[in-house]
Amino acid sequence: MSQDPTPEPTLNAAPAWSDASREAAFNTWLTQVSPTHQLAVDSLRLASADASFRRYFRIDTPQGSCIIMDAPPDKEDCRPFAKVAQLMQAAGVHAPEVLAWDEPQGFMLLTDLGAQTMMQVINREQPQANFGLYMQAVDALLAWQLASQPGVLPPYDEALLRREMELFPEWYLVKHKGAVMDEAMRFTLDNTFKQIIAHNLSWPSVYVHRDFMPRNLMAPTLVADSMTSGTAQASRLGVLDFQDAVYGPLTYDIASLMRDAFLTWEEDFCLDITIRYWEKARTAGLPVGDDFGEFYRGVEWMGLQRHLKVAGIFARLTLRDGKPQYLADTPRFIAYIRATCERYRELKPLLRLVEKVEGIEMPNVFGFGRA
Repeated sequence: MSQDPTPEPTLNAAPAWSDASREAAFNTWLTQVSPTHQLAVDSLRLASADASFRRYFRIDTPQGSCIIMDAPPDKEDCRPFAKVAQLMQAAGVHAPEVLAWDEPQGFMLLTDLGAQTMMQVINREQPQANFGLYMQAVDALLAWQLASQPGVLPPYDEALLRREMELFPEWYLVKHKGAVMDEAMRFTLDNTFKQIIAHNLSWPSVYVHRDFMPRNLMAPTLVADSMTSGTAQASRLGVLDFQDAVYGPLTYDIASLMRDAFLTWEEDFCLDITIRYWEKARTAGLPVGDDFGEFYRGVEWMGLQRHLKVAGIFARLTLRDGKPQYLADTPRFIAYIRATCERYRELKPLLRLVEKVEGIEMPNVFGFGRA
C-alpha cells in the first residue's frame, strides 16, 4: 500500500470539530445516551476516518468499548447502514449492532468489532500465511450471499454499472490525465462498457457488499470465554463499510476480495482462494456454474468494471475532495485493467486506449514463418 502524502488524523486522539454547532449537538447526544450504555465520556477518541464524510470514534464501557459513527446528515444517509447491518446479522455475518441512533443528526452508537483490520494483520511476504484469514472471509461472504432475496436491496443494474464506469473517463482520463475525449475514444469506451455490462449481468444476482476487501474486514480477536473458565477463544472475522450494498452479480465480491484496492497478490494465490470459494459456493447451492474457467472469466470481467470505477473514484477524491492519498494507489488499478484487457481479444481496444493515455509504449513484435 502506498504511503499517504497528506497528514492523517491522529488515531486515539480526542476528536476535532470544524463545526461548533455540530460539536455541541454531539456532546448533547452523548450525554443523553451515556447512562444507558455506561459510556466513559472522557475516553472518547478517534478510531478511524474513511473516504466518505463519516468519522468513527471509540469509547470505553465497563464491558469493553463501543464505536460511535459521526455521519453529517447533509452528506451521509445512515439508513442503508442500519438496514444492511440487520440483514448481515440475520445472515449470521459478524457485523456491528446498532445500539443507539439519532437519525436526524447522524450520530450512531455501535458494537465494536475490534481495533485491527484484516489488512493490518496480513503477512504480505508470505501469501499462504494468510490462508486462514481469507477462508474466514470466504465463509462470511458465502453466508451473506446465501441469505439473498430479490427486492430487498437496490439493484446493481445496467444504469448503475454504467454510471460507475463513467467515473473513469470523466475523472481519471479527462480531469486527472488531461486526455481529450474525441470521437474515437468515446466509441472505444462505449463499445467496451457495453460488453463489460453484458458479461457481468449474465451472472445471477445475490447480495453484494460492494467493497468486500481486507480494509473493511476486522481481524478475529481473542476474547474470554466464560463457558471455558476464561479460556481465550477467537472471535469471528467482522464485516464493516457495507452501507452501499446492492443486489447484483455474484462475481463482484470475490473479485473485490482478491483484486484488492490496496494490496496485490500473485495470480496463483488469487486462483487458490477463488477456486475454494467456487467449490464451497457450488456445494452450498449458489449459482456459480459447473465450469471454473467460465466462472473465473466472469470474475475477471467483473473486476475490470470495479477497477475502472475505483480509478475514477480515487481521482475524484483527489481533485474534488482534497484526499490525494488515494490517487497514489491508481497504478495498481491500471495494472489490473491492463492485465485483464491483455487476456481477452474483445478488450484490446480499451488496452490500447489506456496505454496511450498512460504513455506506455509496447514493442511492435511481428512473427514470421508461422502458419
